[in-house]
Parts: sequence; C-alpha cells; structure tokens
Amino acid sequence: MTRLGLRARVTAGFAVGALLLAASMALFSYDLTRRSLLEERERTAIRAAYFDAAVVRTGLESDAPDVVEILRSLDTGSIRRPLLHRGDRWYARTAETGPGAIPVEMRHLVRSGTPAVQRVRVNGQPVLLVGVPLSGTTSYYELTSLREVEQTFQVVALTLTAVAIMIAGSGAALGWYATRRSVRPLTAVADAAEKIAAGDFSTRLDPTTDPDLTRLSSSFNHMVDQLVQRIERDRRFAADVSHELRSPLQTLAAAASVLSRRRAQHDERTATAAGLVADEIARFQRLVDDLIQLARTEQPAQRQPVDVVALARNACRTRSLPETLVRADPNTSHTWSVDRRRVEQILLNLLDNAVRYGRGPVAVRLSGRDPDTAVLEVDDQGPGVPAADRELIFGRFVRGRAAHDRADSDGTGLGLALVAQHAAAHGGRAGVTDRPGGGARFWVELPGRRP
Repeated sequence: MTRLGLRARVTAGFAVGALLLAASMALFSYDLTRRSLLEERERTAIRAAYFDAAVVRTGLESDAPDVVEILRSLDTGSIRRPLLHRGDRWYARTAETGPGAIPVEMRHLVRSGTPAVQRVRVNGQPVLLVGVPLSGTTSYYELTSLREVEQTFQVVALTLTAVAIMIAGSGAALGWYATRRSVRPLTAVADAAEKIAAGDFSTRLDPTTDPDLTRLSSSFNHMVDQLVQRIERDRRFAADVSHELRSPLQTLAAAASVLSRRRAQHDERTATAAGLVADEIARFQRLVDDLIQLARTEQPAQRQPVDVVALARNACRTRSLPETLVRADPNTSHTWSVDRRRVEQILLNLLDNAVRYGRGPVAVRLSGRDPDTAVLEVDDQGPGVPAADRELIFGRFVRGRAAHDRADSDGTGLGLALVAQHAAAHGGRAGVTDRPGGGARFWVELPGRRP
C-alpha cells in the first residue's frame, strides 16, 4: 500500500478537520433552526385554533346553528382545515377532511376536556393537529399543514450541506497552501543536498530566508563546511600518499624489470618469484594511479567543447582495439560540452572493464537522449551483470562476480567507481543493463552536453 506524502496527509487533515467542523456546525444550526421554526409554527397554530374554536363556540350557541356554515365562515386560509365532533357526528368544511386523521387516543383526551397538540402525517404530508374541547359532547380540531415548513427544512439542509462541502474544500486548499509554504524551506534543503551530492560543494542555505529555520540553515551550512573540509583532507591525504608511493614504486618497477629480463639466468623458482613480483608491482602502480585519479574526481568538471567521436576512437587505439567499435548517432552533434580528461578516463575504464570481465567490447555508442543530455554506452559479450550487483559494482574497491568467478586479481576495484565519480562531476550518472543478444551494456549520462 502506497503511503501518502506529507503534503497529501496535511491537506487531507485540513480537509477532514474542516469537514468535521462544518458538519458539526451544520447539524447544530439545522437542529436549532428546525426546533425554532416548529415551535413558532406550533405557537401560531395553537393561537389560531383557539381563536377559531371560540368563533365556533359562539356560533353553536344560537338556537338552530348550521355547523357546516359556521366552519366555512372561519378564516383558516389554505393551510388550516377545521373539523368538529358534536355528539356522534363529524362536521367538516370539505369532504376531504375526515375523522380518520384524528388518533383515537387524542379523541378520548379532548373528549375528557383536555386540550391536545400532536404532529401526525395525513396522506403522507406532515400535519400539526390541535384539539380544543368546547363542551362535554363537542370537540373542535384544526389540522395545520406543515408541508411548507418541511420544504424549508429541506432547503436549509441542502444549503448547510453545500456550505459544509465548500468549507471542506476551502480547508483542503488552505492545507495545500500552508503545506506548500511550510515545506518550501525543506525543499530548499533537499535541492541544496542534491547539488552537494552532485559535487557542488559551494551550495549553502540563506539563514535569513525564514527566521524560524535559522538554526536549521546554520547547522546545515556548518555540516557542509565540515564535510568539505573532511573531503578535502581525505583527498589531499590520498593524493599525497599516492605521490609519495610513486617514487619507491618506480624504483621497485625498475628493479623488477631487471629481474624479469634476466629470468633465463635464474632457476625456475627464482624466475617464478621474479615474475610474481613484477606483476604485483605493476598492479600496485595501477592502484596508485587510480587513487590519484580518484582524488582528482572531487574537483569540479572543467567543461569545454570536445569531439567525443575522435576521443572515443583515440581511446580504442590506446587499448589496441579497432576504431570501428565506435558508433555515433548521425542525427546528433558529435561535439559535447564536457571535461575532456574525465570523459577519456570513462571510456578507458569501461573498455578495460569489457576486456577483463566481458570477453571484449563489441560496440561503443555515442548518442543524445535529448538536446541537453549525452549518452555513452559500451557493450560487451560477457556473462552480463546480475541485477543484485548492478549498483554495488560502482562502489569503491568492489569487484563483480565475473572477476571472482575467474579468480582474477588483476583489477583494483576502482575502475567503475571512477566512472561513476566522473559522471557525477558532470551532474550525470552511470549504470549497467543487459545487452540485447547477451552481455552487458554499461551506460553513462552526461547532462549539459550542448556547447
């Protein structure tokens, strides 16, 4: 299950909080409005019912009252309907109003001389029923329609619901805006960290951007300063040690060369030992050269227009490989804005890797993924690189399974690390994938290739 990001969680929290608050206020407002309207309508209906009951009582005091005519004389409008129970007969102004709307319990209560009020439904419509006793045998009932009030409730409910949804949406927008404003300093920290990881150690945060984050900015800048100092100390140490080792290594290499040339004059064991010494000294020299190169990779890339096709062909000649391995995309420019020394080292290291572990290179491809990104690929015909090792082999002093399977101790474990470092100095990256048809395809992306 995918976890929501910080901005999404905060925005959702604002939206849910606003919705709960708006819903609570809407329910409270609806209940208060409903009770107020019902109570007001009930008071009005009771007053009108008692007034009409008094008119009916007066009309019934005559010698020969016309009950129906008395009921018709009432000013009840269109929402009130009178009903009279006298003796055993029911009287109504119209045939639509019948005694069936009066509950039996209410009849007995009013007949006993107690006024009663009750909300009922007649033909599916809400009605307020008011019963007024006129005498021991006469009861007056008035049915007041509450349909208009119920429609008002529906309008109020829809309005409050719409308001709640709008408030929830406003809460979500406010949460998104607040999160965006709050996360912006963290985004600046992330951008600065990415630049530093890409080799731009001059990147710093402005402590005056946000007063609340002054401590974070100062701590971050101090951390970067300490990191730069440590990297510089390590780089100088590696460079100094490597340079100091060069002189005795050259002396040892010269001595080993003499021993190798006179191998025929020694016995078999001495000759074998001399050969091993010469091989190890040569390997030691390559390791020192790689360490010096690694120390130099911490410096920024010095970009300049470079004909990469000519550079790649020259690298192939240096390693005694055919120039026909180089294949350039005819639709893209062959002049890239790169650090010539670094790209040359990338090519040489990838070619060496293909020779040692990939049974030789089969192609060197130069192309452009887009107008500003150059891609360099070296294909080999070896066993390929397992998916589990594809990130590990670009680490320092890490050797792939192919080297171990061949019991090959000739490599230093720094070649691909140097490739990754040179790519990072350009703001790019390096990787490996399977080559169609078998083997491995090592690739390097170099942004900003346009001169």
